[in-house]
Amino acid sequence: MAATDEAKKPGEEVTLNQRIYDFLQKNRRTLFISLIAIVVILAALIITVTVRERMQANAISQVDAFNRRYEELQPHINTADMMRQAETAILLIELSEFQNRASGFPSARAFAISANILTDMRSWPEAEEAWSNAARAAGRTYLAPISLFNAAVAAEEQGNIQGAIDHYTRAIAFGDIFHFAPRAQFSIGRLEEQRNNRDAALAAYRVLLARWPHDSIWANLAQNRIIILAE
Repeated sequence: MAATDEAKKPGEEVTLNQRIYDFLQKNRRTLFISLIAIVVILAALIITVTVRERMQANAISQVDAFNRRYEELQPHINTADMMRQAETAILLIELSEFQNRASGFPSARAFAISANILTDMRSWPEAEEAWSNAARAAGRTYLAPISLFNAAVAAEEQGNIQGAIDHYTRAIAFGDIFHFAPRAQFSIGRLEEQRNNRDAALAAYRVLLARWPHDSIWANLAQNRIIILAE
């Protein structure tokens, strides 16, 4: 019995090889086309990733150049130097054009540079809009809550208390990546006090104590405000 089984094995092996060979011969055109398609797709993916990385690197380089120009102009933005004013206006235009064609973090940084310029110029409505745009473009990166915090400051400068509270609240929602969260939470309480909303102010300060009890500055200030408001 064993000898019979052993005798069959070579025949079976030949049969299997023959079947594989027949399959390859019968489908060689389809297999060849499929292989070419796979190679083309892989090549396209590699090219796409490479181009995207180069474009991202180029965009970051452009933003760095914009930022250097801003740093050079910053001391002169609010002076009567007409040449510097013209350079600032040109920079804002170029930043706007870049923002329209860029995306992601480079776009967010470009919006932030525009917002810084507008903040320096004390153009608060435009600065708030630019900071909001920076937050949107920044996604879940650290720049988003910082931009929202600055948008809140710009809203405050316009007397828009509710708008400022909304910006601060959205910034706080980013959690641990936003290191100024206790300060933003205190600002919510301060603004509620400003519009004579005592209960909301107390609630905001208590949230600060509950979430950041060990903060050496803002938790202490919140505790003092609670004592004063509770009297």
